[in-house]
Amino acid sequence: MSTPDNWRKSSYSGPGDGNSCVEVANDLTQVAIRDSKTPTRATLNFPTGVFATFVGSLKTRAHPTAIGSSRVRD
Repeated sequence: MSTPDNWRKSSYSGPGDGNSCVEVANDLTQVAIRDSKTPTRATLNFPTGVFATFVGSLKTRAHPTAIGSSRVRD
């Protein structure tokens, strides 16, 4: 993906976040992500299916009580 022109900010970005978020652009075969604070720096590019797996793993890590996760005992 060369320079996508359809960048959009995360839906979690808002005035309280200081616009510190990621931006996403996609086409039929790839998804690109970049840091909204430094949009001219490097981007991460993923094939569409790989990006879905990547996001799914982040969701699992964000919810430690998800199925298959381990809990730390006191």
